[in-house]
Amino acid sequence: METSERIELVYPAVFADVREAVRIRMRALLWWRLLRWAAWGAFVLTLLASGVALLPPTPDPGAVVKLVALGLVAVVAAELAPWLTARAFFQAVRSQGEATAVVDEDGARWTSRDTEMAFRWALMPRYVETPRLFVLLTAEKSGSGFAYLPKRGLAGPGEEDRLRAVLDRNISKV
Repeated sequence: METSERIELVYPAVFADVREAVRIRMRALLWWRLLRWAAWGAFVLTLLASGVALLPPTPDPGAVVKLVALGLVAVVAAELAPWLTARAFFQAVRSQGEATAVVDEDGARWTSRDTEMAFRWALMPRYVETPRLFVLLTAEKSGSGFAYLPKRGLAGPGEEDRLRAVLDRNISKV
């Protein structure tokens, strides 16, 4: 393996990075998109049912309040789930201190204070690039795993292009 094919990133965990990576991972999951639409659909149905509950001859404002509250709970729970997931994940990675990631033609490896993790590209065959991150994703049918590489962890400006080239040679950009 050539030295030029090895890219190293060093970075502390930042909540904004974790939140963005979790958001990207969840948006890539069909079940998550369906669950979110179902929550919003339930809210719309509660609004329609509330309208019916207010019709004469026996309008029931108490039932309307309960229905709307139920619909709001579904939407709030669905919208808060990514943030809560990111928060839990962040607390785990933050406790490990600074992380070092090494990416090469074989895959990627992370080390931190108490952990080591490595995988080959077959485990995470896709990636999404954002202005701040490269988010590596498992295959659509094989699970909901992800890993992220913050661009701020790269040694210099040319490293971003080198990292993108390694990713493009080994996995698919979504």
